[in-house]
Amino acid sequence: MGRGVALAPHTAQVGQRGTVTLPPAHTALICVALPGLAISTEQGQLTGHGLEGFYRSGRRVLSRCRLRVAGREPLAIQARMVAPDQARFLAVLSISADGGPDPDVLVERMRYADGTERITLRSAANRPLRLPVEVALGTDLADLGAVAAGRAGPDLPASVHDSGMRWSCATGDAVVTADPPPSDALASAGLLRWEFELLPGGTRSVELRVRPAGAGPIRAVARGATSPLAPARAASDDPRAEALLRTSVEDLQALLLRDPAQPSDTHLAAGAPWRCGMAPAEALAAARMTLPLGTRLAAGTLRTLARTQLVGAGPRSGLIPGPRRHVGAQLPPRCTGQEATLLFPVVLAEARRWGLSEAETEELLPAAERCLQWLRTTVGDGTYLADPHPGGPWRCETQAHAHRAALLGADLLDAYGRGGGVELRRWAGAMRIAFREDFWIEERGGGRPAAARLPGGRLVPHLGSGGVHLLDTGLLGAGAPAPGLLDKVQTEQLARLYGSPSMDSGWGLRSLGLKETGYNPFGHRSGCVRVHETALAAAGLAAAGYEKEASSLLLGVLAAAETFGHRLPEMYAGEQRTEGGSPVPHPTACRPAATAAAAGVLLLATLTGIRPDAPARTVTLRPMRGAPLGEIGLTGLRVAGAPFSVRVSRLGLAMVEEAADGLQLGA
Repeated sequence: MGRGVALAPHTAQVGQRGTVTLPPAHTALICVALPGLAISTEQGQLTGHGLEGFYRSGRRVLSRCRLRVAGREPLAIQARMVAPDQARFLAVLSISADGGPDPDVLVERMRYADGTERITLRSAANRPLRLPVEVALGTDLADLGAVAAGRAGPDLPASVHDSGMRWSCATGDAVVTADPPPSDALASAGLLRWEFELLPGGTRSVELRVRPAGAGPIRAVARGATSPLAPARAASDDPRAEALLRTSVEDLQALLLRDPAQPSDTHLAAGAPWRCGMAPAEALAAARMTLPLGTRLAAGTLRTLARTQLVGAGPRSGLIPGPRRHVGAQLPPRCTGQEATLLFPVVLAEARRWGLSEAETEELLPAAERCLQWLRTTVGDGTYLADPHPGGPWRCETQAHAHRAALLGADLLDAYGRGGGVELRRWAGAMRIAFREDFWIEERGGGRPAAARLPGGRLVPHLGSGGVHLLDTGLLGAGAPAPGLLDKVQTEQLARLYGSPSMDSGWGLRSLGLKETGYNPFGHRSGCVRVHETALAAAGLAAAGYEKEASSLLLGVLAAAETFGHRLPEMYAGEQRTEGGSPVPHPTACRPAATAAAAGVLLLATLTGIRPDAPARTVTLRPMRGAPLGEIGLTGLRVAGAPFSVRVSRLGLAMVEEAADGLQLGA
């Protein structure tokens, strides 16, 4: 479990009629510093119900931690996240005989993802207090997958161990230690006891630490100089920009994992609580969106995935394996391995533009070549890339991924004198010509791209967010975007559709249009707002010159982020925004999620329009002229291996304030 636990998006408890549902997570406070998690309700007590507990590498090392003071549970009054890996719970207790309205004791619990809990009692009474304190502990040592499926099992028997408790089973063990040591311990009830004397205004604290027996403390990847992400900051007329970037970077750091095969290489887990392990396509997508924070994360992700790439003979050679994902009722599950394989050369090519060293690029180039060879071999003499299972279909977004990979891959091959670039460009050009006719549905309103093409030529007509990948064409040299699969008229029509109330919910882009058959505001591919696709849409629309539509999507996500405390979930319901309303949470969305946190970085970078070309020692700025957030400055970014800062005025004029020596402003 070195890479954490990874559940399918809808691994679930089996209920009536065999339906499968995940326990709700939208109200949980989730502390993350992988491989550590602490999941709590707003009550603060860990009761062992649902997902509650401390986890290490996907195993629940403590499920119960119930506090009683003077024989009673304190009254919970507030719970909030202090940082991605910390939650603070406040409770009060009244013990005076006169029964007045004011509490006598304030109870603060600080809970950390690394397995630490600090309980502090503070007296507000006007006389000394003698307080018996009890903490009831327990665990099932269950795997997170079993917890999610309702198969965790009963608590294990405890034994007294040093200054705490210990539990063991065939698959592992856990230890809780207490400081100060308890005055009494009762193994049969998992109970630790103290007797505290509190003077007026005085405090006493207990610190509990839980971890697998013999394991050391968690060493989070993001600590200090080990973080691959630059500590960027935003300053804007709109204070939400600063909060979004700060929280996005913190969430990304909380989701960092090391590759056990090479601990110096880091990548992002998909999200907590369900998917705390590697999801190749999402790890690459997130690393790509965070290139403004430096290339170290992209390089570590690429090296980690290159070690998983299939090599040798056979049709799958060059493929980066990935699981299938459910995409709604309209189409069969998609192969995320295809998406990861097509993203690999794109991320490498763009990381080079942002400043990845020539040595690191050349080291990763053979893996990118194998990805591109897999693409050409799989397509063969055909025009499109089909799904790997018999009968297709040919998905619109897959063709967008393949076309972008071919163009950016050809650019990469040419830069290093490798062959194959001409063939890739020729195939991409032929696809462009064919796609504009084969995948476009003409209709009275101006037409739309098909979601997919089925064997026999039938088109799947529903309008969804998969089309955002047609706008995300990729970055070539001199700050130029790559050509896209749509022509100018079709791009304008897609921009109009994405700016319509059917697709723009006011909180972001729906994954399926409001008027489409099968629309469900909670469907993760049939109506909900998927944050990273909204960010890709905003960036693509802005790059194509459709700033009105891009601004609406950007401002919608920014407003939604504020209601989520700026910690964006991977998705939320596609309900229409109303005056004074707030976005409706999705009960099983990961939060934090790598692609959602990375989307926050992309959205703010889109405002400044940074397009670097580190090999040519230039950077081009194409800011959003409408300046939807007013003046904004981004500092602490990384371009060409050095700090980079940019400011955009209220008039939409951009100015570089810090850059690498010798880096020139492009035309």
